[in-house]
Amino acid sequence: MSAPLAERMRPQSLDDYLGQEHLTGPGAVLRNAIESGSIPSMIFWGPPGVGKTTLAHIISQSLKRPFYSLSAVHSGVKDVREVIESVKSGGMFSQSAILFIDEIHRFSKSQQDSLLNAVERGVVTLIGATTENPSFEVNSALLSRCQVYVLKPLSEAHLIDLIGKALMSDSELKKQQIRVEEYEALLRLSGGDARRLLNVLELVVAALPGEEKVITNERVQNVVQQNMALYDKTGEMHYDIISAFIKSMRGSDPNAAVYYLARMVEGGEDPKFIARRMLILAAEDIGLANPNALLMADSAFRAVQVIGWPESRIILSECAIYLATSPKSNSAYLAIDDAIAAVKAHGDLPVPMHLRNAPTKLMKDLGYGIEYQYAHGFEGNFVKQEYLPDALSGKVFYTPGDNPKEKQVKEWLEKKWGGR
Repeated sequence: MSAPLAERMRPQSLDDYLGQEHLTGPGAVLRNAIESGSIPSMIFWGPPGVGKTTLAHIISQSLKRPFYSLSAVHSGVKDVREVIESVKSGGMFSQSAILFIDEIHRFSKSQQDSLLNAVERGVVTLIGATTENPSFEVNSALLSRCQVYVLKPLSEAHLIDLIGKALMSDSELKKQQIRVEEYEALLRLSGGDARRLLNVLELVVAALPGEEKVITNERVQNVVQQNMALYDKTGEMHYDIISAFIKSMRGSDPNAAVYYLARMVEGGEDPKFIARRMLILAAEDIGLANPNALLMADSAFRAVQVIGWPESRIILSECAIYLATSPKSNSAYLAIDDAIAAVKAHGDLPVPMHLRNAPTKLMKDLGYGIEYQYAHGFEGNFVKQEYLPDALSGKVFYTPGDNPKEKQVKEWLEKKWGGR
């Protein structure tokens, strides 16, 4: 069985490399460094599918250096140390080895710190790849030892050239009669990602019947809709999966919640994005039915920032299951929206005089704060008085939800406020 088209089309030299002419074109800074045989540790910053991993491979092959690769999604400090020890034990030749770390922004501070000594001493030349701004995601100590190169999104012209090159030079595709009549759907589904473009192209070619295969927008769309199974963190499926994840937790199904979480984890979704969405759900859909849910979600968000991958998947799973199995209430969500609607409908209603602050004699003389009753001066720390503006007197914004916690709140409110 042959390798996927994207792998078969992976460039082997700078002359075959597509795009990034500002870095790899004749006379460009990175090309000069490679041709001189002396490269610094570096960070490649750019969107998915622009060739960060490929460029790292080309550098290694051009300089004939040993190449070690780790993914920050699946690797930890132990893996980093094993690679460094392997390089050290390899003798003088391995002292110039390249260590490539994909999605280096996923590493926590401690994981990034484990690289410092080896990079500083030249045991390895680090090449990190990231889709996030390294100024915010990479430790300053490690960043100061690296040159940052910004990789630009591939243009439509680049992507169309790649399609033509694949049809003309790939050992499998050039055997077939393939004609591209329309490019729009291929380019749109690629999202500027060369790897995804080639995956879609291969999928479409394999699905089209007949000896002569004509690629049109309609045919591309039909084939992809029938075969779309992978999570796409930059396209429409990104929103479908996160929507299913949220609705599964809202619907109290921990099994579905963990499944969609796994889809996002395997698809390379940003863990902070997942944690932020769980924070929102904890407030919007669980709320006062279990106030600890918000604390749990906040703790998960902070822990993910500290721990990094792959251990953060466990933290996200624990939080998702907790939220899915918590009692639900959207009473706080409904209350604030109802109150905002009242503000828009009635405008800036005057605050009742007895609730106004009176820091000066003039304000006191004008009646500010007059007849205000201090709740702690009464039995049970409560006194019945009006707090809303006159136009909204008696208006109810918060209605306790039907759950054990808010049933207690409802009983307490009825005891204090009576029929109101």
